[in-house]
Amino acid sequence: MALPHLERPICEPVELRPGAPVRAERVRQGPEVGESGSFVHYHDVYELVLFGDVDGHFVADDQRYTLTARNLAFIPSMQHHDFVLAPGPRDWVLVQVEAAVVDALARSPGMERLQHAFCAKPDRTLYRRLLALTEWLAELDGGDPLALPLTESLLRAAVLAKPIQGEALPAHADGLQRLRPAIDRLRRRPADAHGAEQAAALCALSPAYFSRRFKQQVGMAWSDYVRTHRLHLASRRLLETNQPVAAIAEALGFSTPSHFGELFHRYFGVTPKDYRRMSPSGPRARQTEAI
Repeated sequence: MALPHLERPICEPVELRPGAPVRAERVRQGPEVGESGSFVHYHDVYELVLFGDVDGHFVADDQRYTLTARNLAFIPSMQHHDFVLAPGPRDWVLVQVEAAVVDALARSPGMERLQHAFCAKPDRTLYRRLLALTEWLAELDGGDPLALPLTESLLRAAVLAKPIQGEALPAHADGLQRLRPAIDRLRRRPADAHGAEQAAALCALSPAYFSRRFKQQVGMAWSDYVRTHRLHLASRRLLETNQPVAAIAEALGFSTPSHFGELFHRYFGVTPKDYRRMSPSGPRARQTEAI
């Protein structure tokens, strides 16, 4: 049985294991999987997603791209983006790379494309090469000496793929930038998240305008975003640590373990303990979360 978090195309936050600047994972989902919901987000790592079978959309830089089989999506560090995937079978390989690693490469001649999000359609030969590199990475531990050279080769190959033209989305003044102070503080201190009024003050906006703009830009209310962010943090800690459920709930600012359990079950469809139990190897210190 697949873990519920695999039903989302991508989840924040991302925390690479110390000493492992790269991680990759192959994800396959069957015909029973439903549509993935929209959740605009960002994270510290650079990210490359090489799709096999897929039907849906990728959004970044105020552009909306149509995803079809054998597409590639690339997202720089701290770039807001979203994936919405249609129901049915789909698969991809996700590669996440520490920002400092790609920052230097993106400044080198011929690699400037890595400074911006893009969607591309490799030809069959290039796709086979990209797939071989991503699957090799998925077999390695992120700290393996081969991981970084393989990652650089992968990124150098990715920039050769033919770009896909996106559809321009309606522009909003400053995009999501006006909301970043509130989101950044939530990421730094998830257990002490501000309410909408305090979050609005951080962004120098009135509470009413902040709430309206946040819903327009992100697709959900501030309180829902805070709750979703905390629940995804909790899901990672359940899989990657041995912390008791009650300790995770307290550390992330849930009022009580029972309240946390109710919210978690409502969102993921299973209890926190069952979610942890569903992992093939139990709590794991370095396994990645799927996109």
